[in-house]
Amino acid sequence: MATMLSYLMTDATIPKAKMQEILSRVVNQSYNSISVDGDESTSDTVVIIGSNQVEGTDEAEFEEALMEICRGLAADIVRNGEGTGHVMRVEISNFPGSDLEARRLGRHIVNSPLFKCAVSGNDPNTGRLAGAIGSFMGKYKSDGAVDKMTLTLGGICIFKGGKFVLEDDSGTPLEKQLSSHMASAQYDEHSDYPAHQRFVEIGVDFGKGTGDASATILGSDLTGEYVVVNADYRS
Repeated sequence: MATMLSYLMTDATIPKAKMQEILSRVVNQSYNSISVDGDESTSDTVVIIGSNQVEGTDEAEFEEALMEICRGLAADIVRNGEGTGHVMRVEISNFPGSDLEARRLGRHIVNSPLFKCAVSGNDPNTGRLAGAIGSFMGKYKSDGAVDKMTLTLGGICIFKGGKFVLEDDSGTPLEKQLSSHMASAQYDEHSDYPAHQRFVEIGVDFGKGTGDASATILGSDLTGEYVVVNADYRS
């Protein structure tokens, strides 16, 4: 969670055990689905406090609202990370395993130093993306099928049928389009607050029939400003 304390307050009346179930599901799809640099803090905490002032709370509606709030807060953590210049949004679908494993794959991608640097430089180095996926699958999911896998960057197909896609249907190289997408999501890494909420959109689809797990992970790039901030840090 990037060394973050998050306190949520509600007037809803929901039994403590049920509230914990709801919070756990929400946290898994928000705070546990982000990464700035892969490191964690012993102080990372999410707490929800209920005053029980409003009776008859619709639990499903409450969970939906809480999910929207927590996803927004979690995204802001990444967007305001130290020296962050891009925020990556990785959509994993049809993963041959559990949702937890899909989240781990997403985090493995956004935590790859080589891929983070490529994103920082608006360099559509698709080999680094594929390498991060292959590294995870080889280490943790060697029995997972990847023969139907399709990769997209900015909605543009870059890998399909076991091969990289280097040109569009007209024969025009994709590099310029991909780099433009990454550049459109960039903001000044030195700014106090990002000027927009765009993402570098990355899709990893293992193909229908391969699995039914999914995850959405947000992560930041790796900039010179991040190194400067943490190299000069004094506790």
